[in-house]
Amino acid sequence: MSDRINFQENVQPFQFYVADDVLEAITERVATYPWHEMPNDGGWDYGTNMDYLKELCAYWVNEFDWRAQEKRLNSFSHFIAPIDDIRMHFIYEQGSGDAPMPLMISHGWPGSVAEFFNLIEPLAHPERFGGDPRDSFTVIAPSLPGFGFSGRPPRPYGPRKMAAVINKLMTKTLGFQNYLAQGGDWGGAVCSWLGFDHAPACMAIHINIITMRHPDGPQTPEEEAWEAKFDQDQIMQDGYRTQQATRPQTLSYAMMDSPVGIAAWIVEKFHDWSDVEVGKIEAAHSKDELLTNIMIYITTRTFNTASWIYYGRREEGGRVISAEGKRVEVPTGCAVFPAEMLNWPPRSYVERIYNVKHWTEMPRGGHFAAMEEPELLLKDIRTFARTLR
Repeated sequence: MSDRINFQENVQPFQFYVADDVLEAITERVATYPWHEMPNDGGWDYGTNMDYLKELCAYWVNEFDWRAQEKRLNSFSHFIAPIDDIRMHFIYEQGSGDAPMPLMISHGWPGSVAEFFNLIEPLAHPERFGGDPRDSFTVIAPSLPGFGFSGRPPRPYGPRKMAAVINKLMTKTLGFQNYLAQGGDWGGAVCSWLGFDHAPACMAIHINIITMRHPDGPQTPEEEAWEAKFDQDQIMQDGYRTQQATRPQTLSYAMMDSPVGIAAWIVEKFHDWSDVEVGKIEAAHSKDELLTNIMIYITTRTFNTASWIYYGRREEGGRVISAEGKRVEVPTGCAVFPAEMLNWPPRSYVERIYNVKHWTEMPRGGHFAAMEEPELLLKDIRTFARTLR
């Protein structure tokens, strides 16, 4: 695989292995967790439901097979490269055919590269799934700085600084003259900055979230109605975000030695942000998928540093991409999933921030599109990319 591009000498193959004693210690902490009280009428309104968390933890201790998930993780080709003194991890899958388009796909919080397990091979090798090899991509899926298998930045990085690191990975380390960038959650913010700061190397972006805002705010009654509803919807979502954007270190002391604490913090988001009925989280995410993602945070000891991105964005200036009202001018594709937690503004608003060339309103799906609806996301990325080839 690596003979298809000119890897620099300092790019090294990588595989991940968790020692038996580490796994045993995690299992012991989960098995002996001191359960406490929850209001009788709790459901999921107060946070992660205790009955479900107990069920998940029982499965974790008695049935979950980390070695099988580790094997699946290592079935992809992983590499480590030093970028700006950060040990950057990425999955690299060379696409089929003579001219696969370079595609960088970026996860967010509380996700990881595990979000893309069901997306990487169909993107790179469409002919294996009944598709057209002319739609192939060479897929690069990095772990964001401070997340998962990547190294920790010296202090909080926001999405703009992370975008600069990833652009160096794509251009200086991997040698691509141009590439398409795709992302949801923080990946959508990273893609926005790639398109704004790093064109024409980043030749286009495809996003399934809008995290950015226009400095002039809403301009039409429809946009004003969206903003009012958005602000109301976000009241119950602001707690974790404010904590991680202001005092992430304090939170880390509670979490770094508590596998159950990390699981509860993350599972709440997968439940609340996915397109599922209350209490039906496994309609979208299996226990194995949930625990694999959680274990990546635990075994790499990155719950702390992954939360720094919220602090970093605040230092970078927040959600406004340009105080002067400049927009991302590279072609932008938007996959609008109806249950996205950060619900989309009207297209008129989005077009003041991005050069929107492709807009798809999806029939279903939520925040974790690559996991919830990989076929819909895959089709939309391909359709948009055909306009660029």
